[in-house]
Amino acid sequence: MPRVFNFSAGPATLPEPVLQQARDELLDWNGMGASIIEISHRGPEFMRVAAQAEADLRELISIPDDYAVLFLAGGATTAQALIALNFADPGQAVDYVLSGHWSKTALKQVRPYVDPRIAATSEESGFRDVPPPSSWTLSPDAAYVHYTANETIHGVEFHDVPDVDGAALIGDFSSSIASAPLDVSRFGVLYAGAQKNLGPVGVSVLIIRRDLLERSGQPRAEILDYRAHVRGESMLNTPPTWNWYLAGLVFRWMLDEGGVEEFARRNARKAALLYQAIDGSGGFYRNEVAFGARSRMNVPFFLHDDVLNAAFLSESKAAGLLALKGHRVLGGMRASIYNAMPEAGVQALVDFMGDFARRHG
Repeated sequence: MPRVFNFSAGPATLPEPVLQQARDELLDWNGMGASIIEISHRGPEFMRVAAQAEADLRELISIPDDYAVLFLAGGATTAQALIALNFADPGQAVDYVLSGHWSKTALKQVRPYVDPRIAATSEESGFRDVPPPSSWTLSPDAAYVHYTANETIHGVEFHDVPDVDGAALIGDFSSSIASAPLDVSRFGVLYAGAQKNLGPVGVSVLIIRRDLLERSGQPRAEILDYRAHVRGESMLNTPPTWNWYLAGLVFRWMLDEGGVEEFARRNARKAALLYQAIDGSGGFYRNEVAFGARSRMNVPFFLHDDVLNAAFLSESKAAGLLALKGHRVLGGMRASIYNAMPEAGVQALVDFMGDFARRHG
């Protein structure tokens, strides 16, 4: 069966060259006669893989030397809870900006440990826009300010890094990391689950300004302490080696393709193509997000008549367009067009949408 165009929000599509390389190396990695997931994570062979992955990620998104990089098991939700344990004292104020489902989830994770305050929210508009930074009410005693750069479900995105007046800014970049150039030095912490733009599900990336590691934080076991993970080079316990290896292949693929600057151009073209198809459909399709907050990564859209939803999903799947059903929170449709989604995939979707509208309009 030929490969389909997979528009899943995550686990998301992976670059075909990466999958082919992983397939070819699965039984015999690097001439060892064994798979990479069968060799010791502490052996020199895997240690070189880990070091190269970090070096490539540092090059890819221009991570300064005064930032530590961690590759840890789990996803962004785990990181959301550990952030409060590591970077705020018990009961200390922390500021959260709510722009959708995942920023609300981040807030929920820290409630047992700190005093979470809502600095701004766009919930009253149904999360169809992002709260402009000029409207944020920041606490002078907050340990940090947290925001979600791109909301996977609601399809809204902050297109600029907010200025928080010297406070430690923490950004959840799970669904937009490495999609465009980013000034990492503006942040105290960046974190992301890999399964959208960086690799497979099961590994997360954290980029932490080293001085923040000196904060005492909450009482916590060593396995929950980011300082211990930094000292252990992300190997305090057995890491998800397969996931880490695959992420490293994605980093190298992206560098070979031209880096984040090239992917920023591709992503802008893909998003423009899809939004133009929606906006130019004469009302057959609609996107309800404020124009200036539209996500380049996740595009939710609705048909003019919900009765057509089942037919749209059935026919699109038959046409080789996978996972277009919207999240249950919103309904409708959603196309996730991360770095690994080729422009040909978005063109195929746009062509299908036009044909479907002509036949059902």
